Amino acid sequence: QVLLVESGGGLVQAGGSLRLSCAASGGTFSSYAMGWFRQAPGKEREFVAAISWSIARINYADSVKGRFTISRDNAKNMVYLQMNSLKPEDTAVYYCAARRGTVSNRIYYPSEFGSWGQGTQVTVSS
Repeated sequence: QVLLVESGGGLVQAGGSLRLSCAASGGTFSSYAMGWFRQAPGKEREFVAAISWSIARINYADSVKGRFTISRDNAKNMVYLQMNSLKPEDTAVYYCAARRGTVSNRIYYPSEFGSWGQGTQVTVSS
């Protein structure tokens, strides 16, 4: 397992931008594919984006394509989620997650990731 801590959440108006950060420790960061998930009140946790250790494979949920960008800096053990053109429906707790190996061009379920951060709240007002 790797320890993950998210930051950067907050309140933003619709159409605005926000950048989430995830700091990893306790493991070899480059050995993990990283992902972002989100969970709104009363809803299931859903996939947002994922990135392989080599950055060769990146995929997004259809709902965020063209608006969100996932990136990572292995030297700093950091993964980021740049969120642009935010919508009220993006409101949720956002979680950073890690899994060993790589990722393919599909959505992932929470059970496919073994390490999780505590989450950071993102609220988008209309």
